[in-house]
Amino acid sequence: MAYPQQMDVVSGEQYRYALTNFRIAHEKVEEQRRQLEEQEKQVALLRARIALLEGTANDPSSQTHPKQGGSSVDDFSIKNAASQLERVLNRWAADVVRTPPASLSDIYLAALADITGAASYDVLPPDGASPIQVQNILRHALSELISSEVINVLMVTNSAEANIQLTRIHEHLFARNPIVAGVWRRQTFSAAVESYSPELAASILEEQLPTLLKFLGEHTRGIPPILDSAHVFSRMLHGSPATAGGAGADVFYRSFVPEIGSQLYPRQMELIRRCLKSERGDVDRVGAAIFPGLVKVSRGSANGQDNMQTVVRRAQVMCECALYIGGVDVAAMSLSTAHEKSGLPI
Repeated sequence: MAYPQQMDVVSGEQYRYALTNFRIAHEKVEEQRRQLEEQEKQVALLRARIALLEGTANDPSSQTHPKQGGSSVDDFSIKNAASQLERVLNRWAADVVRTPPASLSDIYLAALADITGAASYDVLPPDGASPIQVQNILRHALSELISSEVINVLMVTNSAEANIQLTRIHEHLFARNPIVAGVWRRQTFSAAVESYSPELAASILEEQLPTLLKFLGEHTRGIPPILDSAHVFSRMLHGSPATAGGAGADVFYRSFVPEIGSQLYPRQMELIRRCLKSERGDVDRVGAAIFPGLVKVSRGSANGQDNMQTVVRRAQVMCECALYIGGVDVAAMSLSTAHEKSGLPI
């Protein structure tokens, strides 16, 4: 015997009630979708505004390849760019030694005089200056030039006085608020000159290497391109967002060059050749710094009064025993200069 199949039947009122609730729920979902789209538009506008303030609005790398912590320049890219600049510097020094415009001893003494600031330069290695000693003392002189006149000064314009004032403004801002200082620095470098004017390059060389310029001859023409390469490196350091450790920990970079005759510090210096004295446990000193080191400066304490410095790239150094210049007493040379200026007998 077959029984009739039962069907679920709802009243018309229940159907209309369910249909009304479904329409209301659909309208709420659609409204939430429009709100999310509007929020995404506002976030995009805010990011574009931040990029404009930081000077990275036209930099596709900062938008398509963001790095962790919001940084578009990392330690690896810094080391790679520094290595390229180091090769340019070494190539120039090697060219000078290969076709010297004067005797190697004269070039060596002139570079040493500019490095130490001595009024007279009559201190030579025991057997006279060798090609390797001249090449590395030239690299030391140019390293100090790059450090003090390019990286540690915000080279934004072709006016030395204006650049000094801009550097002081940045130091003042950084002492008060590193975040503001970072935005100001990046915005300022977005309008920086791309290369040095011949007048600015000449004034820098005359001020920093007055003695050496007298002996370089045609090789003087090779220094401005080195300055331009160093300027590109400096713009990468100072003009890119470089936030370490998240928001509120903005950093900037400074370079350093160890003094000739100073103590060797492994954490700050990297020897490019074996140091026989150190291996024997003896004390050795810096013979020549052939490329500057680089530190990352940030505000370390809670009250913002102390700076933290982290070595990003150690200075490239030749020790005295590797250069065989242990007979050159730079300290005595400076003392001799002090006696000459005071008029006392040496």
